[in-house]
Formats: sequence, C-alpha cells, structure tokens
Amino acid sequence: MNATFTDLFDTLPAVTASAPGRVNLIGEHTDYNDGFVLPAALPLGTSVELAARADVTVRVWSREFHQEEPQTFSLDGITHAHDWTDYVRGMAWVLVESGLKQGFDARIASEIPVGSGLSSSAALLIAVGRALRAAAGLAIDDLQLAQLARKAETDFVGAPVGIMDQMACSLADESSALFIDTRSLRYERVALPRTGALLVIDSGVRHSHVIGEYRTRREECARAAAALGVKSLREVGEADLTALASLPEPLNRRARHVVTENARVLATVAALRTGDLIEVGRLFDASHASMRDDFQVSTPAVDALVAAAKSVRGVYGARLTGGGFGGAIVALTEAGRGNEIGDAVVNRHNRQLPHPATVIVPARAPRR
Repeated sequence: MNATFTDLFDTLPAVTASAPGRVNLIGEHTDYNDGFVLPAALPLGTSVELAARADVTVRVWSREFHQEEPQTFSLDGITHAHDWTDYVRGMAWVLVESGLKQGFDARIASEIPVGSGLSSSAALLIAVGRALRAAAGLAIDDLQLAQLARKAETDFVGAPVGIMDQMACSLADESSALFIDTRSLRYERVALPRTGALLVIDSGVRHSHVIGEYRTRREECARAAAALGVKSLREVGEADLTALASLPEPLNRRARHVVTENARVLATVAALRTGDLIEVGRLFDASHASMRDDFQVSTPAVDALVAAAKSVRGVYGARLTGGGFGGAIVALTEAGRGNEIGDAVVNRHNRQLPHPATVIVPARAPRR
C-alpha cells in the first residue's frame, strides 16, 4: 500500500520536511566516549508530510511498514508501542516540553534501509522534529534539535546511542564530512576531495542498537575508563597505550580501539584537507581491523564484504560503518567509478555468501 497523505487523512499536508541518512567515514564507538567522529550525509533520506490537528491526537503512517491504517496515540500521556512508532512518539514526547501542544497527522516515507547502520532511526527523528518545528513554530535550532532527538532515542526508545547520528542527520551535507568533537559538540565541515568518491554497500545483515552487544560495549568502555581513573576514554591518548595493556581482557582492547580510533579521525581530517586519498584509505583499513579485532563488532559477512571491496582495483580502503553487528561498509574509491566498482564488489561478495549485499551509494533510481 502506498497511500497519499490525502488518502490517509482526507486533507492536504501543511508541512513537508526531510532528513538524510548518514554514513560515518571514521570514528566508530567514539561518540559515547566523548571522542571525535567524521560522518557525512547520504543522498538517501526520510521525508515527513504533516498537518497539525485541533486536538492532542496523533495519527502516523509509514510507507515502509505496510500498514493499512494510521497508528494513533495522544500527546496527553505518551506511552510506548514497542514498534517503529516509538521514534515518532519519542520525538513528540521531548517536543511537548519545548511547546508542542497540538496533535498532528503524519505520513512518513524513507529510502534508508532499516538496520543498515546508516541512521534510519536518527533520520526519522530529525525529519519528524523538523516537520513539527515548522508546524508549531518552535524556536529550536539544528543543534538543539539533534540533542532533543538523541534524548528521544535514549530516554524514550531506550537505545543507548551517542550524539553522532542525530548531529549528522541534522547538520551534515553530501559535499563534506562533518568533523564533530562530541565532548564540546563543536563541529566543522571538511570538504571531500573531488578526486575520490564514497561507496556505501549494505551487507544485508541487520542490526539493532536497542539490545545486546552494543550496550555491552558501552558498559565495557565505562569500566575501562573507571579502571584508568578518567571520566571518559577521550582523556586517554596514544601515549598511554602501555597503561591500557595492563587492563584485563577485554577492557584493554576496547579502550585501545577507542584511543586509536580517535587518533585515526584526526589523521583522516588532516589527510582529507591535503587530498591524500591513499592515507585516508590506509586509515579506513586500520579502523576496520580495530573494530574487528579490538572492539569485536564486525561479522564474517561484513569482513568478507570489506575484503571484496579491497580486492577491487580503484578502492583506496574500506571499513565497517555504523555500530556494527551487521549493517553497511564504506569504501573510498577513485572518482567516477562508483557504479562500476560497486557492482564488482557486490557480484564478488554475493557469489560467496548467503546475505545479498546491495549498493546504497552511488544511489540508484529512487523508489516512487
């Protein structure tokens, strides 16, 4: 079913808003450790058509979840549904404190594969937030919107995420990387060299931040920081690697990943500024090895996809992107060869493994 807004709600939308997905170039599992990250916006996103109501009822429908009728809740006492609408409910929940008083009808459509590690949830939160900001005339800037979206995801949905995804979906663009210091929330845009291009491939292995190993990794990082006597692993540098080695397993490796990953983000920013794509590719490769061996968030299918990418001529480097345990990879390639290289990587990978990989960027023709 692909109903229009008028089909669903018997009126026209008053506001249309959207937010992109994000691909993290480097800086994985560093955001909740007060570290550095380097995401960029995807050419795929989530859009929201919305109209305010005269009461406090909310009706919401998504093209991607094949429902016949909109789901309904009230701004008075928002409760969990334990499904995708919790992201809409959570965003409404945090915005009530910012002055949201009227209910709304909303139609949602997304091009971002759910569970791909490309921030489909953060894009949904930001798109809904932008639509409600416009409809209700809320005085919230883009950074504040990202902070509210993170609160919705952590405090309402229950996903223990850092701030990177929400900031990227709210502030990033496709022509540059967004260099973020997650401790101060300072950010700057770093131009992506025109001699290179990003290739993003979905492994076909789904993941979730709400449960399981992602939460465990956060807890392990907190324990490592406590054992080192620091507030967060951001306070530890590469000069302290010997001290990290004295931590018990696996805290030593978890901390080593975070510390070296922060250094790789800084090195990647420097390399991008000088157009050194060979060095960026080397840093991508080192980051993936660290995620695989020290942080242990990769999977055999993702490792095989990274290996397939690195075996194709024209690829400078490749790595798992996102929280891990499935999801997508990002590769840096020669400019103008994204489609050719992407097809070669996917064909090589799909001959060997049961999970079919698909090219996300360069984007194919959009869904209608």
